[in-house]
Formats: sequence, structure tokens, C-alpha cells
Amino acid sequence: MDIFLQQVLNGLVLGSVYALVALGYTMVYGILGLINFAHGEVVMIGAMVALTVMNAMAGMGTALPPQIVLAAAVVTAIGVCMALSFSIERVAYRPLRRAPRLAPLITAIGVSILLQNLAMLIWGRQYHTFPRIVSATPHNIGGASITDLQIIIIAVCAAIMTGLLLLVHYTRLGRAMRATAENPTVAGLMGVNINRIISATFVIGAAMGAVAGVLVAANYSIAHYSMGFTLGLKAFTAAVLGGIGNLGGAMLGGLLLGLIESIGAGYVGDLTGGFLGSHYQDVFAFLVLVLVLVLRPTGLLGERVAERA
Repeated sequence: MDIFLQQVLNGLVLGSVYALVALGYTMVYGILGLINFAHGEVVMIGAMVALTVMNAMAGMGTALPPQIVLAAAVVTAIGVCMALSFSIERVAYRPLRRAPRLAPLITAIGVSILLQNLAMLIWGRQYHTFPRIVSATPHNIGGASITDLQIIIIAVCAAIMTGLLLLVHYTRLGRAMRATAENPTVAGLMGVNINRIISATFVIGAAMGAVAGVLVAANYSIAHYSMGFTLGLKAFTAAVLGGIGNLGGAMLGGLLLGLIESIGAGYVGDLTGGFLGSHYQDVFAFLVLVLVLVLRPTGLLGERVAERA
């Protein structure tokens, strides 16, 4: 039972990050019907930029409090990712908005590869150690343990997801986003600036992705130029599991996928003598993707975005 509870806690931490990244996929899909496969690389850029800022501030020799260093790194990462995502939408996706669906999809994959190789040129192929700023002191809960950093990850992800829901459902920008997702032509006739709303969607998703990248790097204490690829695929799986185009579905899918992967890697691994352990944890995530696509392509909560005329 202790093993199960520990894996549930680990799954909540992992699932919270998946949900945060999945929201970036589901927001863009809800507005444009586009799978932005470059989103995982935006998450990676956020982690690498934050790492660069933290190392630069440490190299200055200033005795700043760790909280200020971390805050400066996160704010810089958010700004860079927002500018990057805005540029990607403007340069790569907007000219193809009326093109056949296959063209933007191939472009998204191309942008993903481009960003990954650009990051490799800037930061190199090696793994980078991410500074440990938050204490890793464990807290026991019913025989399982959770660290301060893991608690912060769950709390930050929950706060951001709650803020996004409030933004979408109770603000003027949110109403414009929902109108654009429902029917962009009619929304444009009603005075909604479609281009601005689409850009805002990319920018908001990139900001959440930057935070997710920093959280992942801090949790595992490493950052790498390819770290966004697998994370992005798993977040996409979470979005499909919950119902891509549905914000609540992305959150539910992320949490469920984190739990499935963690329990599969830990609890099931112990039952099988380690045969299905942590080395095979990716299998559980992508097995879920295959099963969902075969059995329920619309996801657990379905898709609330209407078909466009």
C-alpha cells in the first residue's frame, strides 16, 4: 500500500506538468484545429533560458536570495517563450491558415526539428545540471514521501490551470477566444480581431509551457536540448486522452496519464519483478494513446469545439 500511495503522489506531480503542457496543445487546436508539435520545444527553450539566466546571475558573484534568482529566470524564460511562440505563429502558421490541413502539420514538425537543432547549437549536446534552489526535504504522508519542490510543482500547476479557466470563462479575452473557436468567420463579423486572438492563444500557451519547462528541469535537476520532444508527445497524449480542444479534458488527461505512467513504472514494476519498471514507463503512456485513438478518438470528455462551417 505504501508503494501504491508513493506512486500516486509521484503521478500527481508528473500529471500536473503534463496537464500544464497539454493545455498549450488543446488551446491551439481549439482555435485553429492545428496540432502545434513545436510546443514541446518551446517548453525546452523555457528550461534552457532559465538555466542560462541562473548561471549568469551566479557567475556575477552577487549574493542574491535564491527566490529572486529563480523569479528572474522564470520571468525571462516566459518572455523569451512568448516572443518565440508569437514569431512561430506569425511566420510559420499564419501564411498556411487556409492551406490544406497537412501543410501546417508538416510545418509544425519542421519547426520542432528546427528549434531542437538550434538549441543543440546554442547549449550543446550535453546534459546540464539545473541548480537546486528549493529544498528537497521529504515529508511523510501515510508511509509515502513528497518533497517541498514536488508540493510547489502541484500548487503552481493548479494555480495556473485555475487562472486559465477563469481567464477563458470570465474575461473579455476569454469570450473572444471561445467565439473564435466556435466560428472564426462569425466572430470576425462581430468585431473580434481573429489574428490578435490567435496570437494571444499561442502566447498564453507558451507562457505556461515556459513555467512547465522550469518545473520539469528543477524536478529532475537536469536540462537538455531534446527534453521537450518526449514531454511534448506525452502532453499531446494527455490532451487526446482527455479530449483535445477541451480545457478540462486536457487537465484530466494530464493527471490520469501521470498516474497511469507512475503506477505502471513503480507499482506494476514491483509486481513483475522489475520487468515492467521505470525503463518502460514510456510504454504505458503511448499504449494509452493507441487505446484512446482506437476505442474513443474523441477522448474521455469529448470535444466541445464545434465543427466549422
